[in-house]
Amino acid sequence: MDISTNYLGLRLTSPIVPSAGPLSADLGNIKMMEDSGAGAIVLYSIFEEQIENEALEFYHHTTEHTESHAEALSYFPHSSDFRIGPEEYLEHIRKAKEAVNMPVIASLNGKSLGGWIDYAKKIEQAGADALELNIYRLATDIETSGQDIEKDYIEIVKSVRASINIPVAVKIGPFFSSITWMADQLTKVGANGLVLFNRFYQPDIDLERLEVVPNVLLSTPMAMRLPLRWIAILYGRIKADLAATSGIYNEKDVLKMIMAGASITQMLSSLLKFGIGHIADVNTQLIYWMETNEYDSLDQMRGSMSYKSVADPSQFERANYMKVLNSYK
Repeated sequence: MDISTNYLGLRLTSPIVPSAGPLSADLGNIKMMEDSGAGAIVLYSIFEEQIENEALEFYHHTTEHTESHAEALSYFPHSSDFRIGPEEYLEHIRKAKEAVNMPVIASLNGKSLGGWIDYAKKIEQAGADALELNIYRLATDIETSGQDIEKDYIEIVKSVRASINIPVAVKIGPFFSSITWMADQLTKVGANGLVLFNRFYQPDIDLERLEVVPNVLLSTPMAMRLPLRWIAILYGRIKADLAATSGIYNEKDVLKMIMAGASITQMLSSLLKFGIGHIADVNTQLIYWMETNEYDSLDQMRGSMSYKSVADPSQFERANYMKVLNSYK
């Protein structure tokens, strides 16, 4: 039974890929993920703010006394020797590549062009097989239009794509006016894959301390409906691989996403809840379902329930509100 899949030009032994999160910060966890049958790993994200802060700190310490004694300049290394950016992340990529055979995908979380374009080159040099861009652009300025946001996304992807040779996937949110147009534009400027969808964690208010506080809630199985719908709509219409994330808990979720058109399914909440060994359980149940239903490979079923394949694609469009609401008992 063949559960292998192609993603970003990489051949994966399984469609299950642990997504960016705290589990991948530990090398032992990464090894366990491979042993449990993960097809690849997306490392935890390095944030634009981390890169900027370290760059500013570096600048401070290398310029603090430059006006005191001119000869002190001779003690500084040549600028080409400077390695600005969190070195721990780059070292983690190197160690992960040495420890496992499955593809290692790095993750950059940013909001602007900034210094992380150059950092993408360092990630490539560290040995990452691919890069996932996790773009967080929240428009709080009343003067910023939706078109401005879209242009920023496109420019970021275009610039990163021009700076590195490894495959680039873009993790986006569902809040664009036209997801299909945006997906097509990102593909045209070089995105090799799209990850649907990013979960923007919402803050809460502590009524006792009267403070805004972070509040991380794990995704629920219901969350998979949104990426399921849009993957089914996009499959075969854009030239990019599609990755599903949010609410992927079991083999049925994986199967539905593959039938909608996904190349891979990313998991995190289910692994945090059930443990890394859950990957092996899902793979086992996936194979059992395929054998029972006489499927030889994932390729055989991919896209079979997509927008372009089902008899009534309007189910993916307007969702037939009246019919759906009246069907509730």
